[in-house]
Amino acid sequence: MVKNLEESNYDFEIEKILKEIKEKKAKRVGLQFPEGLKQYAVEIAEIIERETGAVAFIFFEASYGACDLKEEICKKIDLDLLIHFGHAPYRYSQ
Repeated sequence: MVKNLEESNYDFEIEKILKEIKEKKAKRVGLQFPEGLKQYAVEIAEIIERETGAVAFIFFEASYGACDLKEEICKKIDLDLLIHFGHAPYRYSQ
């Protein structure tokens, strides 16, 4: 069953994400989720698109944590920003 963000126990830091997208003036944003959080992907993408005007691309293939960032694919499809969601904090990279 798909839950909405309000029903979840997770803090997706949506305001922080929106601020980052706006500050970087990102127009094409990739979203990567582990299996357990994919049920929230479409709702998060809709919020990002509505609030920032950016186009959100959701990676639905398997993700094996922070060691499995889709950096090469991001370059090929010309993404400005990749947001990797997970169950633990992770420092972002340039």
